[in-house]
Amino acid sequence: MSLQGKTLFITGASRGIGLAIALRASREGANIAIAAKTTEPDPRIPGTIFSAAKEIEAMGGKALPLSVDVRDEDQVRSALAACAEAFGGIDVVVNNASAISLTTSQKTEMKKFDLMHQVNARATFMVSKLAVPYLQKSANPHILVMSPPLDMREKWFAPHTAYSMAKFGMSLAVLGLAGELRGLGIAVNALWPRTTIATAAVKNLLGGDALIRASRTPDIVADAAMLIFAKSARDFTGQFVIDDSLLFAHGVRDFDHYRVDPTCMLMQDFFIPEDDKPPASLAAVR
Repeated sequence: MSLQGKTLFITGASRGIGLAIALRASREGANIAIAAKTTEPDPRIPGTIFSAAKEIEAMGGKALPLSVDVRDEDQVRSALAACAEAFGGIDVVVNNASAISLTTSQKTEMKKFDLMHQVNARATFMVSKLAVPYLQKSANPHILVMSPPLDMREKWFAPHTAYSMAKFGMSLAVLGLAGELRGLGIAVNALWPRTTIATAAVKNLLGGDALIRASRTPDIVADAAMLIFAKSARDFTGQFVIDDSLLFAHGVRDFDHYRVDPTCMLMQDFFIPEDDKPPASLAAVR
């Protein structure tokens, strides 16, 4: 199914994976609502809702920059309404906004715990909940959540319990909402990258330039998201998808062009189940 003339509401779309999905969808003729918090430039984390809108419009797309704190119910309600009014409806919601702190329990301040749960689990639930009345009017409505498979193992929680609780909370929302909304024909799926992705968060919070070189670009996640949006919402829901596995299942065999640095071995992301084997080697290619 084509995204031509369809409308996507994407949280955290001012940079990174959210922006990559926005740009990829706009190339297919979609309208993009950029629902994010950053309105002023920050040298540490480039990208604002306005710069994202300019990038989309430079490609010939239509963009609506919306200043939204996804923790605020009134702001989310208003943003969804503004999006529907501007573009005549909403067809796809992408819950991409996320907060991360890879700290043990003793080093996690409760305000940081609250932030992660509000931005990750609570916002995913709330944005999805408030979007349902708009999505019901779409011919092929999708909710996509950027969250991991529900591989409930101690090793994923022990090093950073608070973050893992918040991130898996997003996936639990997928599990529940997929079942709840199936009868309405609204698909709810999760998408997660097999490797780290070259974003500002990865560079600033996880591993600097070295980890960026061992990562794939956000384009791989965006390409996988397009495959999900093209599927029938009534037939494809409740799925926890790994980006390269989905692309491989749809005929993609060359994954090297997604690498930031082909001379580096790719770093596998958190939360990938042990029995989920990569369809292409993660080793350095030259």
